[in-house]
Amino acid sequence: MARRGAAGADCRMAQDTTVPKLNFEYWLDKAIEWGQATTLESQKDVCLHLPQLQEFLRQLYETIKHLGPTVAIQQFPLIGQLLGRLCWNPFVIGYDESQKTLMWCLCCLYSSEPQNAVELKANSWIRSLLCHLLSSSKWESNEAETSTFISALGYTSADYYCHLVKNMVVSLVTELRENQCNGLNIQESISASRVNAISIFCVPLITLPDLTPLLETLLLYHGGSSKEILSSEFLEAVNEAFLKKKISLPESAVFSLWLRHLPSLEKATLHLLDQLFSIQLNSLEEVARVIKDSLLPQAASHPAIFRIVNEIFKNALVETDGTPEVITIIQVFIQLFLQAYQNGNKQYKFPLKAYFPYHHQPLVRSLVRHPFELPTTYWSQHVKRISDILKAIVEDTNVSSLTDLFEIWFLVACFGEWLDIAAEQLLKAAVEPDPVLWLLAFYYCPKNENQQRTQTMVEAQAVYNHLMTLFSCRDLSLKDLEAAVHRVTGVEQCCNQQLTTHLLTNFLLFSSGGHKIAQECIYHTTTEISKLLGSPGMYGKRYLRQKLFLTYSVITEITDTSKEVYNLLIRTAYRFNHSGEENQRTVKLMNELLQKFTLKV
Repeated sequence: MARRGAAGADCRMAQDTTVPKLNFEYWLDKAIEWGQATTLESQKDVCLHLPQLQEFLRQLYETIKHLGPTVAIQQFPLIGQLLGRLCWNPFVIGYDESQKTLMWCLCCLYSSEPQNAVELKANSWIRSLLCHLLSSSKWESNEAETSTFISALGYTSADYYCHLVKNMVVSLVTELRENQCNGLNIQESISASRVNAISIFCVPLITLPDLTPLLETLLLYHGGSSKEILSSEFLEAVNEAFLKKKISLPESAVFSLWLRHLPSLEKATLHLLDQLFSIQLNSLEEVARVIKDSLLPQAASHPAIFRIVNEIFKNALVETDGTPEVITIIQVFIQLFLQAYQNGNKQYKFPLKAYFPYHHQPLVRSLVRHPFELPTTYWSQHVKRISDILKAIVEDTNVSSLTDLFEIWFLVACFGEWLDIAAEQLLKAAVEPDPVLWLLAFYYCPKNENQQRTQTMVEAQAVYNHLMTLFSCRDLSLKDLEAAVHRVTGVEQCCNQQLTTHLLTNFLLFSSGGHKIAQECIYHTTTEISKLLGSPGMYGKRYLRQKLFLTYSVITEITDTSKEVYNLLIRTAYRFNHSGEENQRTVKLMNELLQKFTLKV
């Protein structure tokens, strides 16, 4: 063994001054002698020494686990050679807990913050070695020696490796959980660098089903460090596999992932938007299913997650210049979030102010009140209350900047269900029109520069009055509606076009005469209404991320007015499906219109 020379002497000195019982050089000689146990003699010798070797590895681990990588290598200069040789011996890693102990020893040598090229190279070598140990569970080894050994034990390769990795994962999970429970015991706690190393070693094997308990335990593990102890590579890999449905994790583990790693939460939100824009949305039930499956509404019960997701949605809305698809998606998300919030554990429920900390709380409380919590006879009263509170806030001299105004508008847009109900109440109920029209005018024209909102209010009042004169008319034609719209001046403004379209669509749904001409009018709307009401000139083709630009550019091929009408119809259908609209004639008409829209789109 002269080839080890001075290094061997250093090793003996280190051994003699620390733990003489380890007999380090004896086992290094044995590892070199065994190789990969390719001969019958070496296999017999390995089997003969396995119990003593396992005890040696356990003692080695207990010795180095508190030393740190640098000190451990100083005391045992040839430790890498020993562990490397043992890791490639199938008889060694197949015996009892030897594989787990080897892995823990390697973790102790990993530098969580490498300082030089040597430590970087050592980390890379350790990662590959650990991946080899764990990847043996993929039951792809066809080496004759390994197969012979496994067969001699009475196992198939699949059974053997399956049980091996399961036992190892159970052991690691148990140790991590015990450490979590005994976190105040400094002497026995697992160091942050070793937990970090374990997370890195899991990266290549994220999708292995048997590894899922370990992934969950790591995601829920925090230790005593103020810094993030899990590798960002691990967190990104878990998030990617979850989004692609390659792994299944408990909700608590997913929520913990998003709370501790902001990039993963951002990617999950953008992935959801990408999903919703890549499919043809025929109903809001489908939208709700996709959103709910993402787990984001449930995760948003934590205020930090809610505010980040809400901010991403807000940016998406700005970047798409207020496209109705994004507004509808946000509204469905908010509804699902409120369901999860209300169904959550009341003992640990956050106050609403934690989710909307910078908004006028009476307005927030009025908006979050679900329509179905109130009798329909009180809807008009509640809409008026929302309008009065909002008007007082907007006309307050303290709300002067466009940023403040946009934040108020976005809050109202998030709870757009009340806006749809407000427009319906104008036509269905005996309601004082001015507060409702002001609410709709604010939504479609929030800025009041050059009295824009005031002018919008005047023109909306004129459209409403003309429509109400036709509401009870049973013998109605499309020309009658065109004439009513043409009597109103200044309809070239895009905000007025949207508000007029909203009122006109509700008129067709809820008036007796409107039912008869609805299909003819809707068809006319999808082809000619832009000429009738003026060019919208509102929607651009920019998007929050380049990845979503292509899907959004396809959507913009449909006219803006068609999108407005279609989104209003699917929102109304969604609400009717959950509330049970009594007028079945209206429900039938709306379903027929949606079917025609779907075929046309």
